[in-house]
Amino acid sequence: MQRVACKERPDWRERAEAVGFNFHSIDGEPYWDERAYYAFTLQQIERDLEAPTAELDQMCRELVTRAVDDENILRRLAIPVPFWNWIARSWKGGDPSLYGRFDFRYDGKGAAKLLEYNADTPTAALETGVFQWMWLEQAIESKLLPKTADQFNSLHERLIEGWKSIGKGRRLHLTGMLEAPEDAGTIAYLEDCARQAGLATSVLPVDAIGKTGGGQYVDVENRPIELLFKLYPWEWLMREEFGASLLGATTQFVEPPWKAILSNKGILPLLWEMFPQHPNLLPAYFDNDAAAAALGSSFVRKPLYSREGANVALVVGGKSSGAEGGPYGAEGFVRQENSPLPQFAGNYVVLGSWFAAGTPCGLSVREDATPITRNTSRFLPHAIIG
Repeated sequence: MQRVACKERPDWRERAEAVGFNFHSIDGEPYWDERAYYAFTLQQIERDLEAPTAELDQMCRELVTRAVDDENILRRLAIPVPFWNWIARSWKGGDPSLYGRFDFRYDGKGAAKLLEYNADTPTAALETGVFQWMWLEQAIESKLLPKTADQFNSLHERLIEGWKSIGKGRRLHLTGMLEAPEDAGTIAYLEDCARQAGLATSVLPVDAIGKTGGGQYVDVENRPIELLFKLYPWEWLMREEFGASLLGATTQFVEPPWKAILSNKGILPLLWEMFPQHPNLLPAYFDNDAAAAALGSSFVRKPLYSREGANVALVVGGKSSGAEGGPYGAEGFVRQENSPLPQFAGNYVVLGSWFAAGTPCGLSVREDATPITRNTSRFLPHAIIG
């Protein structure tokens, strides 16, 4: 694993916007950054990232199987009681999942360590599945990379296959916070994948979803919503007025309700309890668990529902050495062993390993000048060389 400096394409912004990647810059600074790329060997990809991703998916599914029949686990995850049976029905009924992203600490030498699982509303699909692949093709064409270079990246194809399987020819509605450029761009990309899978689609904001007297969700044209993709967290929906009508809805959701278990940072200590000393896990405990003393006075403290690094604190010697603000924390915290992120050219690096349509299928590389990955952390392309 190496960080290789290179020249950026002079027209990369225009190329990005041509494929709908309009959120390529944040506050005037590049979010997409091709002034360098990360090079991996095939062995590093297959042995250290792809294989652990498949195994972690199975471990997470075993956790869900236990959780839906264990009130203690659901309480520890702070999932509202009225939704317990609904989530259990979703799991036991086999509601399908489209995708998720495991975030790893990995330096190319030791085992990849799970930092968190973006199981419900993962973003970065467009830049992973489309734009960095375009970068690879053009880098080979310009001789920046050898002809034999490749990527760990079949995300685009897997998303299309996933929609074919889940959609079964039905109309797909997609919703989220459309005023947010990243969310709107991600939704537009997933809609395009669904169309390539042969589905009819409609996009609407969350607050435009209506409901009939019989409890059926409908769109602005009063059409029943049979299948709904939501780029909107389950924990938000369950606590909003919208959530009161979820239990009686006939709509099939993507991601499904059982993903409310896995999108919770509480799975980190639960997985550690189930699979102690697993090479791809870091020691983790609930904040109020006496066993958390095993971590000593230095650890990473994360809210159960944190997103984009919000309210995450690095605690060193009992003192917070870095913390991001945000709205989370009332639901509780977990503590995870502080395994410092690797640094390349002064940048802290996190790898995102994608799982879609039942298969490990893609890699995202994010880096930042600080050790907490945020929504402004840069996305860099990668290549398999050797």
